[in-house]
Amino acid sequence: MSRRYNVAVVGATGAVGEEIFRVLEESEFPTGEILPLASARSAGATIEYRGREFRVEELTQSVFEGRDIDIAFFSAGGSVSAHYAKYAVEAGAVVIDNTSHFRMEPDIPLVVPEINPQDIELWRESGIIANPNCSTIQMVLALKPLYDLYGGKIRRVDVSTYQAVSGAGKSGMEELVKQMQDFFAFRLDESEHRAFMHQIALNVIPQIDKPQPNGYTKEEMKMVNETNKIMHSDIAVSATCVRVPVLRSHSEALTITFDDDISVDVEKCRLALSEFPDVEVMDELEKAIYPMPIVATDTDTTFVGRIRKDIFADNILHLWVVADQVRVGAATNAVRIAQRWIELEDL
Repeated sequence: MSRRYNVAVVGATGAVGEEIFRVLEESEFPTGEILPLASARSAGATIEYRGREFRVEELTQSVFEGRDIDIAFFSAGGSVSAHYAKYAVEAGAVVIDNTSHFRMEPDIPLVVPEINPQDIELWRESGIIANPNCSTIQMVLALKPLYDLYGGKIRRVDVSTYQAVSGAGKSGMEELVKQMQDFFAFRLDESEHRAFMHQIALNVIPQIDKPQPNGYTKEEMKMVNETNKIMHSDIAVSATCVRVPVLRSHSEALTITFDDDISVDVEKCRLALSEFPDVEVMDELEKAIYPMPIVATDTDTTFVGRIRKDIFADNILHLWVVADQVRVGAATNAVRIAQRWIELEDL
């Protein structure tokens, strides 16, 4: 019988934690013992996995001791990972962290398995593998095949994101639903907003996360910095991140500028994208076929469409990218990291 791996999920009752269990089950991940963990407030709740119920335990400094956990997924916020990840590592687990806390640490690999699986081997230095920002993941999945097609000659990427409210967790989704209910009851002006700094129903908010001194937001700078760490590149990236009143799945408009000596061939780009793992091209504008959040939601695929050459410059390509950020941008990528980690450990 092949080996089975004991798995802990920190933040088991959150949106990403719940999705990790779904992806583990759907992918037939070789799980042994399951340890769902959450805050004291959620301890005692139950989660269902493969037809069994598991009681959620409180996350403490000692909870990993003697549990023989092989893989610990952390999805409960940066401050939680900062404090508790080391205890999982000390107990012998590899930590796959979904927060931003460790991503730019030089000795911690930041991994999208379709792009830089070789970096997983660096996990031994810290015991931790970082999962990138959700918006970064779907963007680099579209960039990588084009980067390879043109010999690494991407000079600049300008991206505008259209990010679903589920990026703010369950509270974000609940707030949009409540505000829409209030709208139809003619009391939207009385509706509260706590998950977002402004009303999100029937609105877009051009700010995600905290402002930075350079005029960008923290979310935008994550995309700038993480892209080049993952791709081992020096691409100039500029992002504008916007929250939109969509429940799930992020969309992105990308403008990719190649070196001046490149003349973009749209058909070659379309082929390179379609042949890349976990990427699907939907690009028939005349038939109104292109990626949308309702297409991407609850899938593990990054969809690309509206692929077109710039009408003024031969070296510029535009495209549209959509993916379910709870899955592709978090849970699925984390589980894929674990799968590749197991492959490396079995070598």
